[in-house]
Amino acid sequence: MPIVQIDMIEGRTTEQKREMVKKVTEAIMQTANCPADAITIVIREAAKQHIAKAGILMSDK
Repeated sequence: MPIVQIDMIEGRTTEQKREMVKKVTEAIMQTANCPADAITIVIREAAKQHIAKAGILMSDK
């Protein structure tokens, strides 16, 4: 039973997330040879001020 966690900066629409989980589910079904109902996807979103890269907050870019 694959469990996928996706961490990303907030701001995507529900439709974008819907399409993303559909495609991720299809990829796992094909590569892990398991049914869709065995796959769980968790999307965790963070505000830009809560993520930094190379010592710079994403909100400062």
